[in-house]
Amino acid sequence: MQTVASLLSAHRSGARSVADTVRAVYARIAVQDDPALFITLRAEADVLAEAAALEARGDTALPLYGIPVAVKDNIDVAGLPTTCACPAFAYTPEHDATAVARLKAAGALIIGKTNLDQFATGLVGVRSPYGIPRNAFNPTLVPGGSSSGSASAVSAGIVPVSLGTDTAGSGRVPAMLQNIVGLKPSLGLVPNTGLVPACKTLDCISIFALTVDDAMAVLDVIAGFDPQDAWSRDLPVGPLAAAPPSFVLGVLPEAQREFFGDADAAATYEAALKRFAALGATLKEIDFSPFAETARLLYEGPWVAERWIVAEKLLATTPEALHPVTRAITEPGGKASAADAFRATYRLKELRAKVAPVLAAIDGLLLPTAPTAYTVEEVLADPVRLNSRNGTYTNFVNLMDLCGIAVPAAIAPTGVPYGVTLLAPAGKDAQMAALGRAFVAAGDLPLGASRAPAPPLAPLPAAEEPGRLDVLVFGAHLSGMALNGDLKAMGGRFVRTAATSATYRMKRLPGAVARPGVVRVNADGAVLEGEIWSLPYEGVGKLLASIPGPLGLGQVELADGTRVTGFLAEAAALDGAEDITAHGGFRAFMAATETA
Repeated sequence: MQTVASLLSAHRSGARSVADTVRAVYARIAVQDDPALFITLRAEADVLAEAAALEARGDTALPLYGIPVAVKDNIDVAGLPTTCACPAFAYTPEHDATAVARLKAAGALIIGKTNLDQFATGLVGVRSPYGIPRNAFNPTLVPGGSSSGSASAVSAGIVPVSLGTDTAGSGRVPAMLQNIVGLKPSLGLVPNTGLVPACKTLDCISIFALTVDDAMAVLDVIAGFDPQDAWSRDLPVGPLAAAPPSFVLGVLPEAQREFFGDADAAATYEAALKRFAALGATLKEIDFSPFAETARLLYEGPWVAERWIVAEKLLATTPEALHPVTRAITEPGGKASAADAFRATYRLKELRAKVAPVLAAIDGLLLPTAPTAYTVEEVLADPVRLNSRNGTYTNFVNLMDLCGIAVPAAIAPTGVPYGVTLLAPAGKDAQMAALGRAFVAAGDLPLGASRAPAPPLAPLPAAEEPGRLDVLVFGAHLSGMALNGDLKAMGGRFVRTAATSATYRMKRLPGAVARPGVVRVNADGAVLEGEIWSLPYEGVGKLLASIPGPLGLGQVELADGTRVTGFLAEAAALDGAEDITAHGGFRAFMAATETA
């Protein structure tokens, strides 16, 4: 199964042509043989012509060079009908949605428009007159909605990435049910220009992918302010970095965990907590009740009126054109009053204020993506109640202005996939992706519906934590040595061991207590071992105040060419001092001294 990263490597090296990739896409579509997957599928010859033009230009450095992408059919692609899974609503746009235009400019090839729960109303994927897309991972289960076709296309390996949308969980629940990654960006980070809204104040275009790295590669392309979108925000994405060595996650107390009797789902969440703890997480139980109350506001409150606005004309003239369940959910929205809207707005403001200190005390929330998984048969027999259950841990997210990423967690012996979601305030998309990436890497699940193992993680720079500074230490502040406790008392967190470039020498400082001084030299330098510790800025100040001369902090070059703040000494002050460079580090010097 091909990822964005593997396809880019093959395309750029010449090991595989973009045309070959396109042919493989259509061959896979034929094998999948799911007529409900795409509402509009582009002709293979047309996409091959685009591939040939792309290859002729030769700009292989494009970030998505030759990557096939599927697009949910409530997002405009110029020349292809936008239906929102309602034939009576369909129109053919002249212009691409901003996100689609950015994909094309980055070298991506649009394969077609995927099926969805009508007007993006639903979390199950069975509310479309175009049929029910097959869950590629487990055909007995619902595919998840509303972005059903987009998730199935990725899980089946037809395309490595696709665009969905996420108002109430539509970019996360399908990801869980099909064993893939679902990235829900911060509101306004990806422009909604060219998106048919479900709830205009809460909508966002989301990304399905086989890996976290692939999802972030797409987000890097489609994110960014758009003056044509009144809801667009100039938010930072930040580079995807390695997960920090320690972090705090808010988790559900046992009394507030709801899985509707699904023991496998409960066991998966418990196992996820343990896996994150092993990765360095401190787990902090939070009160979920204000989040749950916020979730109920979405469909029980006046926000349903936003869905009514979109379908207003059809509801007034030809209501039978709507799917019966979609119509039943949407029609009451026309009865909401301005007073109802203000009351709900007041309550939402109160709930946000209530959870603000909770979110400030943690790095992210760790929740089940959905409490359980239902079969197609079960949902068709009980369409509204079971759909609502799927939103238990998703409906509040956009109302609370959070970003998130859903990642696979386990596959039960019954063949049911389960997942977890990491959530944080808007603007922390990259931080949540880093944690999700580390979690997936610590497991052993296959990619999507395949049996292919996940690829090894590409090396990434260490995470930079806001308000903290990485400091390289060489002497008594090292782990287990005399002053390490002082470093921890200043808020220090171990990051990793590190080696300098071969341009330094270490000398023993004068005095009864052994201390090293590191100096940079023009010749005869050597590699020295040390440790990088993360300190809050306040702790850095305390550290500086505690350092005796001739020591100070400066920029140290590491073996990989990067630089980090670290302990250095004034060269002039070390004239005649014992040179201990040959030991390669202070710990080795001390060990040799003790055995001498």
